[in-house]
Amino acid sequence: MGVFAMGILVSCNSQKKNGDHTHDGSEPHSHASENLANVNDYFGAYELVDESYGTKTKVTLTATERVMVTNALPNHKTGEFPNPGNPNAISAQNRTYNFPLHPKYIGNATWAREPGVALNGIKFEPGTAEVVACETGESYRVEALQDVIDLGLDFNHAHVQPTGAYHYHGTPTSVINDFDTGEDLVHVGFAHDGFPMYYSKSGKYKPSFKALDGDREGEDCSYENPHQSIDISVGGHHDGTYTSDFEYVEGSGDLDECNGITIEGKYMYLVTNEFPYIGRCLMGAVSQKEGRAAGIGQGRGGQGPNGRPGGKRPSFDEIIEMMDANSDNKISKTEAKGPLNENFEDFDKNKDGFLTKEEFENEGNRKGNRPPKNN
Repeated sequence: MGVFAMGILVSCNSQKKNGDHTHDGSEPHSHASENLANVNDYFGAYELVDESYGTKTKVTLTATERVMVTNALPNHKTGEFPNPGNPNAISAQNRTYNFPLHPKYIGNATWAREPGVALNGIKFEPGTAEVVACETGESYRVEALQDVIDLGLDFNHAHVQPTGAYHYHGTPTSVINDFDTGEDLVHVGFAHDGFPMYYSKSGKYKPSFKALDGDREGEDCSYENPHQSIDISVGGHHDGTYTSDFEYVEGSGDLDECNGITIEGKYMYLVTNEFPYIGRCLMGAVSQKEGRAAGIGQGRGGQGPNGRPGGKRPSFDEIIEMMDANSDNKISKTEAKGPLNENFEDFDKNKDGFLTKEEFENEGNRKGNRPPKNN
């Protein structure tokens, strides 16, 4: 996307700055959201300050970077926190994000726990750390948007981490409403590789993920957290409760593996109502510093799959945490990212299409614990 002339936005719910008033003698209100809707340019510098919610987000531009300094408090209503499914209270954070001002498309999907940040300073983090484990050996990573386990999400498809960080797992309803300019594509944020993130109100751009055929396997399964233990039946068809219910089928939709698309010659990511909701990988180059902060596994520029410098090889446990989408403690060819994907056959000695810890460590020892080569 091009960079437009610098524009400054201050949205502040104080009576002095936004002119609180009434139309019919009812309670005073402000037009903060209307002010947002009248601003088209969030590619320049801007500032969001909302006293009623405590929001403080400021974006400035350098020659090479878009710098966002934020306390990560949302500028909109949220659900009640703590709640029965989410025992955490929202609290201010101290975050600085540096996005490339001139993003570089690479085209090699790089896993990202936190792929981007909304324009209001709230991070997108689509996946969860919740797992259903079965005594028969299967384990399934739980999706945030499902009906089996209450994770306390609010109407913005968001909830709160133990640190107090409010974050979006799906379409950020209030952000979409507040930043809507009347066009089909609503600019909602920036990915960590610098490319913009949008939401299509018409939903005409479809993801390329499909639910698997057949039924899940596993008996005597349960979900546990520090507050409860629940018996779970995982049997039945792949209905989207777990991340492993889906597979990427190239060309089956409009969007690529990272929920990205090129429109009028400009690459962008879309937040969608369908899985994966928010892309779980990036197609552009990310700085090493920002990559570590956002949990991004780099696979280019002499770096290993977890974004570390190439001289230090990640452990198999670290790779499992980053890439094991179905939580079976193995890495399939489709799950492998970056150099691990490119050199998968070197590791997969029994040619069964899966990489085990033993195969990974044996290949690493044979190569003197050097990281997978970059082609």
